[in-house]
Amino acid sequence: MTRPDYLIIEPAEEYHSKRNSFLSSHALADFRRCPALFRGKETGAITDEDRPAYVIGRAVHTLILEGRETFDAEYLVGEPVNPSTGKAYGKTTQAYQAWFDAQEKPVIAPADFEFIKRLQTAVWLHHEAANLLQDGIAEGVVRAEYCGVPCQIRMDFFHTVNGIIDLKTCDNLDYFEADARRFQYVYQAAFYRAVLRKVASRDYPFHLIAVEKHEPFRCGVWLVAEDSLELAEVENVAAIGRLKKCRFENTWPTGYEDTRILAI
Repeated sequence: MTRPDYLIIEPAEEYHSKRNSFLSSHALADFRRCPALFRGKETGAITDEDRPAYVIGRAVHTLILEGRETFDAEYLVGEPVNPSTGKAYGKTTQAYQAWFDAQEKPVIAPADFEFIKRLQTAVWLHHEAANLLQDGIAEGVVRAEYCGVPCQIRMDFFHTVNGIIDLKTCDNLDYFEADARRFQYVYQAAFYRAVLRKVASRDYPFHLIAVEKHEPFRCGVWLVAEDSLELAEVENVAAIGRLKKCRFENTWPTGYEDTRILAI
């Protein structure tokens, strides 16, 4: 697929460095949950912890969506070995920490890499998922003004026919639809589609690919319903309106200022 002119390819670090200049779906989700949380992250008073699981999650996306060559360019698979025993040093040892600190790339332990490859195999053996990912652009960025606010999106995968494809991992595929509601994936989908519409002048479908992080590593594909996207967009637009009001008044409530009624 030929890359559309409106699709920007840039490193993840460059994309995230613009978080205070462009509204993202994650930032809007923070605002819907709690304006004070949104403001704290925007000012740097609240920071997101980069946990080891997040590194694994990003590596999963890189291997599945961008391939082994890009994965090898961005990650190091390995661990230091004790020459006396022939076994790897434990991650809590000074020897391991010294080796880890000397690496210039994020480190993926060999056992974790085998796990990531299991996820990759599960996705590529799923007929519908493999078809969606057969051709397209991974990690494409779009920036546009939406609802009077500069916004940006970074799509896991995009194709001019199949639309936006988002890759998720989960514990149990049986509960993925409940997880999607809990984590408000449809609001993310609606935001992505709306920002993309501003530069592409049309709506695209939005697919979710989910793969289990445990045996039997099942994989599934969901097409987000059109009516759900429309309803979520209405709520996103309303949230952006509230965000503009908070900025104008410089007030950032928690959402729990008033007394609530608890009934059982």
